[in-house]
Amino acid sequence: MSTEELLSRLDSDGIEWVDLQFTDLQGVLHHVTISRRLVDSSSIEKGFGKLDGSSVKGFTSIEESDLVLKPLLQTYAVLPWYKSTARFLCQVYSIGGRDRFPKDPRLVAEKAEKYLEEQGYKAFIAVEPEFFIFDKVEVRLDSGLQLYRVESREAPWSSENNGVFTRFKEGYYPTPPKDKLLGVRLEVMEVLREYFGVEAEVTHHEVATAGQAEINFRHSTITGTSDNLQTLKFVVKNIAYKHGLIATFMPKPIIGDNGSGMHTHISLWSTMNGENLFYDESDEYAEISQLARYFVGGLIEHGRALSAIVSPTVNSYKRLIPGYEAPVYLAWSRANRSAAVRVPVYHRNDHNGKRIEYRAPDPSANPYLALPAIVLAGLDGVRKKIDPGDPIDKNIYALSEEERKKLGIRTLPRTLDEALDELEADNEWLKPVFSRELLETYIEMKRAEAKKVSSYVSPAEAYYYLDV
Repeated sequence: MSTEELLSRLDSDGIEWVDLQFTDLQGVLHHVTISRRLVDSSSIEKGFGKLDGSSVKGFTSIEESDLVLKPLLQTYAVLPWYKSTARFLCQVYSIGGRDRFPKDPRLVAEKAEKYLEEQGYKAFIAVEPEFFIFDKVEVRLDSGLQLYRVESREAPWSSENNGVFTRFKEGYYPTPPKDKLLGVRLEVMEVLREYFGVEAEVTHHEVATAGQAEINFRHSTITGTSDNLQTLKFVVKNIAYKHGLIATFMPKPIIGDNGSGMHTHISLWSTMNGENLFYDESDEYAEISQLARYFVGGLIEHGRALSAIVSPTVNSYKRLIPGYEAPVYLAWSRANRSAAVRVPVYHRNDHNGKRIEYRAPDPSANPYLALPAIVLAGLDGVRKKIDPGDPIDKNIYALSEEERKKLGIRTLPRTLDEALDELEADNEWLKPVFSRELLETYIEMKRAEAKKVSSYVSPAEAYYYLDV
């Protein structure tokens, strides 16, 4: 869409307000709303000087805080809940508006695509974001006991379930009336398609008892999928709020039940001949190429460091424990969901659909950082020809520690601090795309987050230790 076409569309759609959205280092979407009268060809080209970078976590210090937002015209969408308002996702520019701000997360995704192109590759990525929709969430944080409680019309503990509820870990694919949130999910999908141009394709209830959902949308490039994921989260939260509900992408909101992951599917294609470089029909095991095996090798080699980016919260590591379908072990296999890397084999001779699934990420990750990091880990495996070892076609959860050790299976980090230690020690593979400044800021920010969250006394600690 050209600038002239955009201005004409703003007028024809009756737009009075323009919402400029951008993402911070943590992956949180922010916005500022400006009058339509401020938008013309010149302001679109120069960008809008409406951003105080010192007030955005991880961006700038107070003495260099004037940043500029430049709207991405292809992300234009009319907000269905404020129909006189159009939104744009934005790029962030430094002081003066001439150069990109180096800690703009979207810049990382853009640089990753350029780096891939220089290597003769193009990546297509699809994600499976899981989330919860609750009727009510109560949080109280003070100097005494902390309180955290969720209510769900689907849960057996709720007085609002009307005798129709789901037992723990039995939430996968139930039909209505047990699936009480299908209408909300369908509304999300319709809004994504009609208003935002995001091709939502599949939705279902997930394994956890209380309102766990998944919505999948069509694959795209690194930046395209990142933009679409931010849009999906934005829409899910607003539609839930409209219905008096609360949606959360927190990885592990309920003890004793499955957490929310974001399984990530990657395929690598040649820019020379348009071929899927992960497919090899002569491979009897999973029809994957040697290049794909090297890519898997990179994911396994750097998986522990990668965790700090794809599982970036203290809560993420309460999901990554055995027994809840979350991957804990750095191994690979076909159709084996106990391994961190899976090669789906739903059909044979599926040239276009051949891909690798990385199961460790969760939806608290910043997609503009997580998706490039996953691709870069795999590319390092290709460059160095890292052998992933033999596939593990057993339930890894059921193996003893001695058996896993004999097979050379490493575990993912158990805490965010441990993951950050790994990232500090192993990050050369990120440097073609991630700047040193961004990496250092990210690690410092996450260290502070881990320290702060871990300092709070939890209700569980009071329950178990109050009488010692």
